[in-house]
Amino acid sequence: MRAEIVVLPGDGVGPEVTRAATRVLAEVGAHHGHTFAIHPHLIGGAAIDACGEPLPADTLAACRRADAVLLGAVGGPQRANLQATVRPEQGLLALRKELGLYANLRPVKPHPAALDASPIKPHLLVGVDLLVVRELTGGIYFGDKQRSATAASDLCEYSVAEVERVIRRACKLARARRGKVVSVDKANVLETSRLWREVATRVHAEEFADVQLEHQLVDSMAMHLLARPREFDVIVTENMFGDILTDEAALLAGSLGLLPSASLGDGGVGLYEPIHGSAPDIAGRGIANPYAAILSVAMLLRHSLRLEDEAAAVEQAVSRALDAHVFTADLGGTLGTEAVTDAVLAQLQAEGCPVRMRD
Repeated sequence: MRAEIVVLPGDGVGPEVTRAATRVLAEVGAHHGHTFAIHPHLIGGAAIDACGEPLPADTLAACRRADAVLLGAVGGPQRANLQATVRPEQGLLALRKELGLYANLRPVKPHPAALDASPIKPHLLVGVDLLVVRELTGGIYFGDKQRSATAASDLCEYSVAEVERVIRRACKLARARRGKVVSVDKANVLETSRLWREVATRVHAEEFADVQLEHQLVDSMAMHLLARPREFDVIVTENMFGDILTDEAALLAGSLGLLPSASLGDGGVGLYEPIHGSAPDIAGRGIANPYAAILSVAMLLRHSLRLEDEAAAVEQAVSRALDAHVFTADLGGTLGTEAVTDAVLAQLQAEGCPVRMRD
């Protein structure tokens, strides 16, 4: 097959990890008889520097035409100025909104070889396999914002339709897993959370009675996620809560550098990115962990291109590299970005599978 892939390197370590990811994508294409056409474009701080805006019109147009989008990281030096009216992260928020990408999928499955990298006791991590589904286009990040000399406000707003569609996505995903969903809110305090819980309860009862549904308040969920992570299957929550909980969940994996993500809508293009930030303190030093970006390629192959065998091959190559303790500094190792990428490529090449031509 042929696929058009827009690559948005972004800021900080973004160009380094997307370079690693596209090397893996090229190897998969060569090995399995696919052509992946790569189209680089600007976003975030790099776009602000080049043209004064975080999401240029040509970037958005290219993303609309693409089969999938691979993103590195957003957050250049402009991010340090909290008073700036134009900020790098506005580019990513706008891209998600414009493409209708309302469900952010973040799998967390600690690798046995990396358990010691986590501050959590290893016996709590064995068997953990959960998926966080974060709503992406509503909530406080997109609400009206007001600021005066003496006060500030951010409006948190959700519609019934926004809640329905992300709850449906989470329940469908749970059906293909262990059949359990935990919906996270703050219904004891927030009106938006009371709406969230009511809609989640109704959609579950009407459409997904075969799936087990549990409700958790976000503060208690933050505790349970670390104390008993093995009990959870699919966790679905609103935008800001999901942002916070998924960074917390990185502790289970041992590093943000191991966690990929997929942002999906009801069709069309998907956006794939590591959940780590731009890490400007290590940018340009060749030491960034590329595993999350490479695993994001696996999600791209699976969800946008429907290439399950190829996605599994990438995941297995990463797993074997981790088994061999091919670690960057965040995992307690000494290897750099290129060496880790080379190790994953070597594992892909060692598979010995015949090239398969596909339409």
